[in-house]
Amino acid sequence: MSSLALSVILSLVSAVAYAAGAILQEHVATTTPSRPYAPLHQPGWWVAVALNSAGAVLHVVALAYGPLSLVQPLGALTIVFALPMAALFVRRRAGATAWRGAIMATVGLAGLLTLTGEVESRPLDTVGRGVLAAATLGTVALLFLAAQGVHRPITRSVLLAGGAGVAFGIASVFTKSVSVDWLWSSPLAQWPSLAVIAALATGGLLLSQASYRGAGLAAPLATVTVVNPVVAAVVGITMFGEGFRYGVAGTVLALGCGVVAAGGLILLTVERLGNGLPPRGGSDRHAPGPQVGEGVDVRAVPGARTDLEVEMRSRAVAGGS
Repeated sequence: MSSLALSVILSLVSAVAYAAGAILQEHVATTTPSRPYAPLHQPGWWVAVALNSAGAVLHVVALAYGPLSLVQPLGALTIVFALPMAALFVRRRAGATAWRGAIMATVGLAGLLTLTGEVESRPLDTVGRGVLAAATLGTVALLFLAAQGVHRPITRSVLLAGGAGVAFGIASVFTKSVSVDWLWSSPLAQWPSLAVIAALATGGLLLSQASYRGAGLAAPLATVTVVNPVVAAVVGITMFGEGFRYGVAGTVLALGCGVVAAGGLILLTVERLGNGLPPRGGSDRHAPGPQVGEGVDVRAVPGARTDLEVEMRSRAVAGGS
């Protein structure tokens, strides 16, 4: 088995683990809204942490065998796997729009897979790592602060999920850099990068947990799965010297495949948000009731009167006066 094929398999299993963890995170966020970041007393949250950790380990190994520009886009399959898994475990059925989105995302990612070849990544120097770490921490902090001033749950969720996606994506960049430069003879030489990875991974986990509060599963998960690979792939191409087959034509085709995959993720998000409004079991107090003369049996409508009944009551009142 080639190293590229092994990285693909590991990435797929990692996406399944991340999908299961996201479903549990959303469930915990729904049941414990008072603890948005780290509901430590919830066993389900620790299971979600374990699943995310397993996904991260598989992701790290995949990065060791495959290019960043391939492994990160495959991580977007997390939401595609989450679709049937949510239907199976939490009884959320997916509509036709969602399945179209899943097919589009799969086709787009398959196109990226065929255009990605074996490449030798160049290491990221110390100055580059420092600049990238500072820019990432600043971006995540800005998104977090912006989310604190927003009262609409869906907007706050997207901002927090965007911060989580940036944190996860750059954590993968540092992980790839460490795997390229790692020497067993001097493992402590990588401790600054390992510290950055730990900080970004922890921050991403806490932000993603908070993003599920009041916004459901689809919107935050789709945001993370889009922002994460886009950020990491851009850095991989610009700073690691990675690329696609067939030169400029291959790059253009890869961009087209990315657009298709992103369109699929958007459909997934729109469909899931649409299913969430209004909530199940809820009722709209302002919704118009059945009207007489619109094909409704007035005898089955409390308080409804036919024209004949109104006329007879009027004659009876007139005769008695």
